[in-house]
Amino acid sequence: MDDRPLLAVAHRAGNNLADLRAALAAGVDLVEADVHLYRGALEVRHRKALGPNYYWEQWTEVNRRDSLVVPQLHEVLAVAAGDPRLMLDLKGPSLAVASRVAAELRARAPGVPMSVCTKQWRMLDAFLESPEIGRVLSASDPLQLSRLRGRLRRERAYGVSIRLSLLTPGVVAELRRSTDRVLAWPVDTEEALARARRAGVTGVISKNLPMLKRIVAGRAGAALVS
Repeated sequence: MDDRPLLAVAHRAGNNLADLRAALAAGVDLVEADVHLYRGALEVRHRKALGPNYYWEQWTEVNRRDSLVVPQLHEVLAVAAGDPRLMLDLKGPSLAVASRVAAELRARAPGVPMSVCTKQWRMLDAFLESPEIGRVLSASDPLQLSRLRGRLRRERAYGVSIRLSLLTPGVVAELRRSTDRVLAWPVDTEEALARARRAGVTGVISKNLPMLKRIVAGRAGAALVS
C-alpha cells in the first residue's frame, strides 16, 4: 500500500459559503466548487437547472430556485479572500463558462493561484495565459479515461481528477509518469480511502470533512516524527 501523504480535497464544499469557511478552517488542501453559467450569472452549485424555476439533483431531488440559496462566484471569491485553495469545477453545457470564469478571476482575484478542473477539457484553454491557474483534466467514464491516458502519453498535465472506480495501481502508475497530481473521487468512506491508497493516488476528493481532517492531521504528525 502506498502510504505517502495525500492531498485532501473537500468535494463540493465551495457550493455553500458556510461549508467553504468550514473546509478552509479545517486545513484541507483544496475546496471544490462547481460553477455554471446561467442567464449571464456564474452560479456555484452542483444541481442542474430545470427550466427557469427549478433545480434538480440526479432526478432524486427537485427544488424551486427560490427555496435555495445559490451563491455566485464573486461571493465565493470574497469568502476565500485570496486563499489559493479553491478548485473550480467548470460545468457545461456551454463552453462560455470558461472564458467568463477566467475574466472573473482576473477582475476579482488577480494573480491568486488556484485550480480549475473540467470534463470538457477545451474549457481549460481559457486559462493558458494565466500561469498561476492549475489546469486539472477530469474523467468520469472509461472512454474519457482512455482519451486522457492517450493525451498524457504525449504531454504532461498539471493534474487529473478521476472517478475512483476507474483506477487501478497500474493506471495510476502510468498517469503519475505525466502528472504530479492524481486525484480520486468520490472518496467518502474509509473503505474508499483504503482503495484510493492501494491504487497509489496522490489526493482524494471527499464530502467527509472529518476524514479529510484526519488526513491533514496525520500528515502533520508524520512531519513531526520525521
